[in-house]
Amino acid sequence: MINVTKTFLPPFEEYISILKRAWDKEWITNNGELVQELEKNLKEYIRANELFYCSNGTVVLQMALKALGITGEVITTPFSYVATANAILWEGCKPVFVDIDSISFCIDAEKIESAITKDTQAILATHVYGLPCNVERIEAIAAKHHLKVIYDAAHAFGSVYKGKSLLAYGDIATCSFHATKLFHTVEGGCIVAKDAELAKKISLYRSFGHIGDDYYSVGINGKNSEFHAAMGLALLPKVPSIIAERKKIFGIYASLLPENIYRPSYHLEGFEYNYAYLPVVFENEGLLFKVKDSLAAQQINVRRYFYPSLNQVPQTQQLQHSCPVSEDVSRRVMCLPLYVGLKESEIELITGIIKKAL
Repeated sequence: MINVTKTFLPPFEEYISILKRAWDKEWITNNGELVQELEKNLKEYIRANELFYCSNGTVVLQMALKALGITGEVITTPFSYVATANAILWEGCKPVFVDIDSISFCIDAEKIESAITKDTQAILATHVYGLPCNVERIEAIAAKHHLKVIYDAAHAFGSVYKGKSLLAYGDIATCSFHATKLFHTVEGGCIVAKDAELAKKISLYRSFGHIGDDYYSVGINGKNSEFHAAMGLALLPKVPSIIAERKKIFGIYASLLPENIYRPSYHLEGFEYNYAYLPVVFENEGLLFKVKDSLAAQQINVRRYFYPSLNQVPQTQQLQHSCPVSEDVSRRVMCLPLYVGLKESEIELITGIIKKAL
């Protein structure tokens, strides 16, 4: 069986040797030494002053909205994982969907201003598949209208724009370290804050809002454990080689896929991609199903990522936002297998089945 992704794991002995440090101290949670070390290393990797390692990639979105005091309308993308919209709804805010750019599949920055109302407080944009939003345009609009900017950078770890990690843009950026990501901690995520004042709030929110016996604010349990941090410490030094291997696989696919299959791309100069996903877009939904079924018959699993468009999921349908580009793309896009260790012969099999089905 070939799955759409496969978790990258370090040598077991390497992971255990790191974990043993926490095991020997019997300090396995509550901001242990491995968590602190991983935070330090992530700050250096991303070149961020304020970063918090947390329990997952959804709780950090919720914490971002809370830390910025967002209670009203949030302009966001309909083409993302459902966690993006769920976090807005969970915090009692109203998502306002703005359609996507037909090239990158990120939010169309040129359509944002027309969606701004007196109740708009923030823009929450996703760097889809690790490709960059038009950060300059988005942040110029935000500055003009006094809005906060949050980037859901769940896919963007290792992606660099103009010498900066994509996680370094916005008032806050969040990331997922789920086991399906190119860098992971089994479960986990991080939140990157623009300034120290925001960081102070986030630090409290992550730990129930108190320090010892002194209580300062509301809070949740957004902490992560030494078991998870140990995985991150084992994998972080391997990120450059992981990205290099994924780039190589990307290139093989590009040489073998039919020319009439569309793939999203970026149009910002100075971008270095992390090769997080390999999405392909078919001419119509019927062809997508034909290819998907042909691959499944050979035990090759793909994923309709993202489907459906988030303005069409049950919890948002009552908002009645029309996003024709996102709705169309979501019906025709799927992600092909991409992971370290995928063999060239397997890529040849996958692309051969696609060619035959088409």
